[in-house]
Amino acid sequence: MTPDGRLAAAGLSVPDYGGLELGAVLPAALASVGVADAVPGRDAEADRARLGIPRADHAVVVLLDGLGHQQLDARRGHAPFLRTTESAVITAGFPTTTATSLALFGTGRPAGATGMTGYTAHNPRTGEAANLVSWEGADDPERWQREPSLLASAHEAGLAVASLGRRRFAGSGLTRAALRGGDFIGAEPLAARVDEAIARARRPGLTYVYWGEIDAAGHKHGWQSDPWVAALEDADQELRRLRARLPRHAVMVVTADHGMIDVTRAPRWDVAHEPTLARDVRLIAGEPRALHLHVDDAADAAAVADRWRGVLGDHAAVLERGEAIALGLFGPVAPHVDERIGDVVVAMAGRATVVDSRTQSDQALALIGVHGSLTPEELQVPLLVAAN
Repeated sequence: MTPDGRLAAAGLSVPDYGGLELGAVLPAALASVGVADAVPGRDAEADRARLGIPRADHAVVVLLDGLGHQQLDARRGHAPFLRTTESAVITAGFPTTTATSLALFGTGRPAGATGMTGYTAHNPRTGEAANLVSWEGADDPERWQREPSLLASAHEAGLAVASLGRRRFAGSGLTRAALRGGDFIGAEPLAARVDEAIARARRPGLTYVYWGEIDAAGHKHGWQSDPWVAALEDADQELRRLRARLPRHAVMVVTADHGMIDVTRAPRWDVAHEPTLARDVRLIAGEPRALHLHVDDAADAAAVADRWRGVLGDHAAVLERGEAIALGLFGPVAPHVDERIGDVVVAMAGRATVVDSRTQSDQALALIGVHGSLTPEELQVPLLVAAN
């Protein structure tokens, strides 16, 4: 079967890079407030027109971590504001995970350019896996992720730019890699971030608001749980308040970084207990829904891929590195990023996962809600645009 046939057979899709995608959101918002020229490498004005974001004096851009379109649609009764304001469905990038998506959002470029290739990624300098959320094992953020930060570019062009998030994210490796630039304002409750965004929206500029509670509830309890629904309801209420108090000539744009699936009682393989999967593989990076297999120097990547196909069957699309790149899963791949992509790339289908209890913590193994692959549940995210 051809690589694209394997992807289609698994029910997986390639991200819509350059079209209706997460990487267009921040360029479009910057174009809406008149600084399209501060967006290198993209036609920001075309992004603005494609996403339907009107011109404004101030843009408040909100990213709700973990809120996929499919999950929002399934729980529409709990989110009356979000459900009636959703204007489009866009795609995240691959893998559908926070580190990759925040870099796509913050630079407008997919993982092949940013090198943010998963929750963990192979560090060619050390030969080990680097965690791109905690930044443990990764190199200097500005060296690891070399694409310009759009917030920094806009700030340097004279726009008032602010990021609102938890205080502990200020100066973190992920923030520096993907979202550096402008003022970082620490505020813990979403209500406090909304208050600050309302105040800042009275002056020209752009305010970025991050909220992670929906994702956190989904990981721990599953997106079909009561805690997840409660987190959705809280966000819906606060964003309704933000919309109601936006000053004239301001626009609010809301999106998300990925969706989620629940994996309770779903097929799962543990590499620690599957010698066929462990054979000739020196490092597994990524996450249980999107794996990068780095094979031993003397091993044949094609043979490793065949063995994984034999074990996983129709529960995954197993691709060699060249096949994954040719399909465009990572967008154009820069030379310094190539080795961060696995010799074999595994995108899981349905609700199946592959874990490795030799390296993953008990907490990670116990997650109910996960993401990373290219199912509609993980890939599709909402776009909401509201203006006064």
